[in-house]
Amino acid sequence: MRSQEPRSGSSCAACKLMKRRCTSDCLLAPYFQADEPKRFAKVHKVFGASNVTKILNEVPKSQRQDAVDSLVFEAEERLKDPVYGCIGAITSLQDKMFQLQHDLAVAKARLARCSTRTSYASCSATSPLLMLDGEFGMSSFDDFVVDQGGLTTEFYQHPFP
Repeated sequence: MRSQEPRSGSSCAACKLMKRRCTSDCLLAPYFQADEPKRFAKVHKVFGASNVTKILNEVPKSQRQDAVDSLVFEAEERLKDPVYGCIGAITSLQDKMFQLQHDLAVAKARLARCSTRTSYASCSATSPLLMLDGEFGMSSFDDFVVDQGGLTTEFYQHPFP
């Protein structure tokens, strides 16, 4: 049974948005502070207050802050990209990671090539991008494959943004 006593401070962002009195045992108050109304508004728009309450009731208290942070992230990404949501963001980050792994592999190959030479002056003046043509036998980044732990990862464009 809920207490109808008002909270000592102002209402939480959830109660303000839903235009209800915020009680001392408000489930949403610890996670949606009054000074961040947009945070709850995004979650409410995507998931609905009832679903957020149900989710938080099922999660142990020690993990509720992480659950709320996850809901906020997912809501923000869903509002930015209604089709792919957080999957689009994850795919974009994976693409960046693959490109950085590729760049690192090219730099390591260049370093290995330079370390075998007797004169380092010729290596330091050459751009890693220029060394792709001819010196390593590769014409572009697209031909490069990184092998990590027996798994070969080819770089291609994902269908996601």
